[in-house]
Amino acid sequence: MRHGKKVNHLGRKTAHRSAMLANMACSLIEHKRINTTVAKAKALKQFVEPLITRSKAENNQTLEKGTHNRRIVFKNLRDKNAITELFSNVAEKVGDRPGGYTRIIKLGNRLGDNADMAMIELVDFNEIYNSDKSTKQKTTRRSRRSKKSEAPVAPAANTESKADTDSKAESKGDDSKE
Repeated sequence: MRHGKKVNHLGRKTAHRSAMLANMACSLIEHKRINTTVAKAKALKQFVEPLITRSKAENNQTLEKGTHNRRIVFKNLRDKNAITELFSNVAEKVGDRPGGYTRIIKLGNRLGDNADMAMIELVDFNEIYNSDKSTKQKTTRRSRRSKKSEAPVAPAANTESKADTDSKAESKGDDSKE
């Protein structure tokens, strides 16, 4: 029984699994999205999100904390270029996000072995999803019941529309004569 064992071993030994996740995390940081299986994407999400949290500017306010966080991330990723990218570009984009830096989109099954495939991407680097949400403003919810202040306004609008209908009726009458 595997009670209380939350780590998905992915069919690999510990060293192979950690190296694979480190390489996938470096690729994700470099390319901003990668295609992989669903199980690997879920394991990568758990692996990379704490590293992105360590790279945020609010966690690196002093020189000592910044150096400490860089060393911890370097222990996991082991790639200087990926760490430079993570602490500069990625950290700026995700600075205001309180978590949930990655998104997993299921793609269907792979042709050769029918494995469930997914695309994992950094949320703030997808322009298609972010452009729709940036134009949409946050609205407050309104109640469905009618307000009493609107009731007197409605008859005044009806009197104006009555005059409009009279003028339309005259114009229709002119059309019928022709």
